[in-house]
Amino acid sequence: QDRRRAPLLNNWVVRGRAMADVLSLSIPSLRNVFVYGTLLSDEVVSIILKRVPPSALAVLPGFHRYSIKGRVYPAIIPLEGGNVKGKIFYQLTDEELALLDQFEDGEYNRQIVQPFLLNGTEQMVPEAGSLVQAYTYIWADSSDSNLFGDWDYQ
Repeated sequence: QDRRRAPLLNNWVVRGRAMADVLSLSIPSLRNVFVYGTLLSDEVVSIILKRVPPSALAVLPGFHRYSIKGRVYPAIIPLEGGNVKGKIFYQLTDEELALLDQFEDGEYNRQIVQPFLLNGTEQMVPEAGSLVQAYTYIWADSSDSNLFGDWDYQ
């Protein structure tokens, strides 16, 4: 097979720009984010993002949600056998993801996780029981002595 006749997408050029760059300009990048703390409040989310994205209830296996001494918000870190209930926001733009990064500050690291959807989903989202790829914010210092017990959204 002649490889010159089957160029890769990244090698295609349209008016001096790589085809991948052209496509990324015309198709907005949408993201999913699993939230488990203060971002469970639609009021908080609407203040940060100026809207409340479509969402679904979900559980993140392999993590535990801790209280943090002296703070009103939680932290999650990996814990075998743990489960964290929360929800997934769908269709966030890169700009909205950047706003959430600012809100979460340097105490958290944004990482990709795979939560499961629960029953009781809202709006048009994948079916309950589905595994979904999403970003979440994980406490940067997993050995922090200020982490304790459980944290519940009230």
